[in-house]
Amino acid sequence: MLFYHLLPGDEMNDNLRYSRQIKLPEVGTEGQEKIGKAKVLIVGMGGLGCPAAQYLAAAGVGTLGLMDHDQVDATNLHRQILYGTADIGKAKAETAREKLQHQNEKISFKTYNQGLTIENALEIINDYDIIMDGTDNLQSKYLINDACLLAGKPWVYASIYKYEGQLSVFNYKKGPSYRCLFPKIPQADISCEATGVIGVLPGILGTYQAAEVLKIILGIGQVLSGQLKIIHTLTMQEQTITFKRDEKQVQEVLQRDLRQETNHCQLKDLNQLYLDVREAHEQPKPEQEVLKIPMPQLQQRYREIPQDKAVHVFCQSGIRSSQAIQFLQEKYGFKNLINVEGGIQSLLK
Repeated sequence: MLFYHLLPGDEMNDNLRYSRQIKLPEVGTEGQEKIGKAKVLIVGMGGLGCPAAQYLAAAGVGTLGLMDHDQVDATNLHRQILYGTADIGKAKAETAREKLQHQNEKISFKTYNQGLTIENALEIINDYDIIMDGTDNLQSKYLINDACLLAGKPWVYASIYKYEGQLSVFNYKKGPSYRCLFPKIPQADISCEATGVIGVLPGILGTYQAAEVLKIILGIGQVLSGQLKIIHTLTMQEQTITFKRDEKQVQEVLQRDLRQETNHCQLKDLNQLYLDVREAHEQPKPEQEVLKIPMPQLQQRYREIPQDKAVHVFCQSGIRSSQAIQFLQEKYGFKNLINVEGGIQSLLK
């Protein structure tokens, strides 16, 4: 973890910077002071985290925690608007901090160049007032939910799919949790890589998330607790689904230790040798033994891959696995790698 703090300027400059929102009767100078004292953790500095962080920094949120284990990739740039071509290969959390500090030098930042895990979740989350979900996988969302329940923290959720997004607030003032709406993790963990996403969609949802965070800080408006907002960008239609707290689901979390949600699956052909190049969090997990080397680790671990027998390489969709094969062929001369078109779903029984 890296910690940065820049002392605020004089009161007159602050009043000028935030004057347009201070003029709002629901905010005023007292509300601006609340924003300045607030601590918000953004888990995932991708398509959702980027716009949310920009608006929260601009609003003067006193401390922003920026968490992401990943590096900027060329495929991120159409939707992760904090980053540019020159940032490819750089750590997202640290790069975001540099950009945001230029935007508002008067607030503090903590960067975490790591993912949220069962080992670090409670320790980190306990340092913040509100958690914002900028993740792109279901496993992380369940972990955020459970850690926030145990820590007594509200969190602002969003999820995107192609042209459609979802938004809600969980664990707010003893309101419903994520598990009250989605009790079990589904087998398919659909990613932007597999399905694609229109670039503006996470921008819209991330901005909505920032609005919910500010409403919680200020104690104004109607927070989306117990409500799931669904937005369809192709038609610009919206709908809101209401749901209630399921005390059984909540108590199950409160009465056990944190755990990683995992969906196990069986592959069709047990006689094949498989190489899984997905990240550790991606679902589902094959029950049988497969060689697991995430894409970023191929250069360091390529010697673990046999070259004397056929190896079937898979990811979620078949895109990363194809890229992995091309890399291994060109860099190390592999000639025995077979791409699994359609990804892991095409291998399931």
